[in-house]
Amino acid sequence: MQDRIAAAKAALAHLDIEEKDSAIKAASRDFFWYSPVLKDRLDHVTADFVVRPRNEAEVIEILKACYAHDVPVTTRGSGTGNYGQAMPLEGGCVMHLRHMDKVREIQPGRVICEPGVLLKDVDAACKDHSGQELRMFSSTWATATIGGFIAGGSGGVGSCTWGSLRDLGNIIRLRVVTMEAEPRVVEFRGEEIARVSHAYGTNGIITEVEMPLAPAYDWVEMFVAFDNFMEAVHYTEQLAKEDGILIKLANIFEAPVAHDYFQRVKPHVDPGTNLVGLMVAPQSMDGFQTFTSRRPEATVIYRSDDNNWERGPGPVFEYGWNHTTLRALKVDPSVTYLQVRFGYPNHIELIEQMRDALSPEVLHHLEALRENGKVIFAGLSLVKFTTEERLNEIVKIHEDAGAMVFNPHRYTLEEGGRQSVDDRQLAFKKESDPKGLLNPGKMITWDDPDFSFDDMYAYPKLQPLTEA
Repeated sequence: MQDRIAAAKAALAHLDIEEKDSAIKAASRDFFWYSPVLKDRLDHVTADFVVRPRNEAEVIEILKACYAHDVPVTTRGSGTGNYGQAMPLEGGCVMHLRHMDKVREIQPGRVICEPGVLLKDVDAACKDHSGQELRMFSSTWATATIGGFIAGGSGGVGSCTWGSLRDLGNIIRLRVVTMEAEPRVVEFRGEEIARVSHAYGTNGIITEVEMPLAPAYDWVEMFVAFDNFMEAVHYTEQLAKEDGILIKLANIFEAPVAHDYFQRVKPHVDPGTNLVGLMVAPQSMDGFQTFTSRRPEATVIYRSDDNNWERGPGPVFEYGWNHTTLRALKVDPSVTYLQVRFGYPNHIELIEQMRDALSPEVLHHLEALRENGKVIFAGLSLVKFTTEERLNEIVKIHEDAGAMVFNPHRYTLEEGGRQSVDDRQLAFKKESDPKGLLNPGKMITWDDPDFSFDDMYAYPKLQPLTEA
C-alpha cells in the first residue's frame, strides 16, 4: 500500500498537497465523535495524504492518478458531518475541496456554485446580488460547504416549508466526475440527481451544483416558552400548517434542554420550560401574533427585532438541528443523540409514546418538516449514553413503536438511512467507480450484498488500531 501511496503522491506533487501529520489527521476527521460508538471504532482513522484541487481539471487529475495506483479517495468539505461520512476508513487520499469555493452565477430563483463554498457565503452572495437566499441550509451554515450538505445532509433550516433536501425540486443540477481510468464528467438533473445526492461521495465527486433560491427576508427569530411539552408540540405543528404564515424554522426542545444546555437562554427560562424556536418572515408577523394570542399557553420570551436581553442568544437556528447536540455535548460529554422520523399520520402519538417510555433518559428535540405536503417531525433526540447495548435497546424501542431511526451511530449509507439498498446509487457506483476506491467502506451493498443488518456492519479493510 505504501508503495502505491508514494507513487500517487509523486504523480500529484505539483498540486497543493498537505505534508504535516497534524494537518492530515485534522483533515481525516469529521464530527463522528458525536457518537461514542463511532468514536470507539474510528478515532484512529487517518489518511496517508491530503490534496486540495483548485478546479475540476485538478479533480480529474487526482482521480486518474489514484485510480492508476489503486489508492482510495475520500472527498471532504468542512467535515461538519457526524456519521463518519468523511472518514477515510482505508487511509489513502483525502481530497479536500476548500479551494473550489466560487459562486459562479446567480439568476432569478437559482444559483450555480462550486462545492467548496460555505453555505453562508452562498447566501451572502445571493443577497448582495438580488435579494435572494438558499431555501434550505444546515445549522452549521457558517462552516459547512454546499457540496458537503448535498453529499451528506438530508434537511435543515427551511425544511419546515420546503421538505427534505432530496425531495423533487430542492436540487436543480449536479455536475459529477467519475473515478475511472479516464474519468468522465456527467451532469444530473431530475430523476438522476438521487444517484449522487446523499451518497457520501461513494460514487462520484460533485464539482458544480445548481440550487434553487427564494426571496431573502430579515427573518424574525423567536423563542416561545411552554410549561407543557405536548402543548408545545401541538402549537408548533399547527403553526407549521398555517399556509399564510411563512416560516423557515420551527423546532421544539423538551425541558430541561433549554435550561441545561443553552447558556445564553438559561437566564430567561427555568428547568421546566419547554422551548420552541422559530424563524418567521416579517410580513407574516401580524398573522403569527394573532395565531399566538389565541393560545394563552404560549409566551414569546425572545424576538430578534424587539427584546431587552442583555446578551443576545445569536441566531436561533444555531440552537436547532445538529447544533442542539453540540451545545449539549459542551455541557455534558455523556450526551449523544438519535435521528428519528415521526411520520404522518401517527407522529404526535409516537412522540408522546416515546416520551412516556424514555424521558428523561431520552429528551425530545423535534424539527418540523414537510413530507408529501404533510407536516411531520424529525427527532434529533438527546440521549444520556450509558452503554452501547442500552443505546441499541432505545433504537429498538423506537422502531418497534413504528418510528424510523436514521442511526447516527453507524458509518454506512444504509445503516444511517432506511436500512435498505438504494439501487440507483449502487448501479451508478458500478459504472463510475469500478475499483470501489471512492470513500470505501460506506456502502454495504457494494462490499457485502447479502448483509443482514442484524448487527453493526464492520468494514473488513478498516485501518487497524496499530500498524504491524
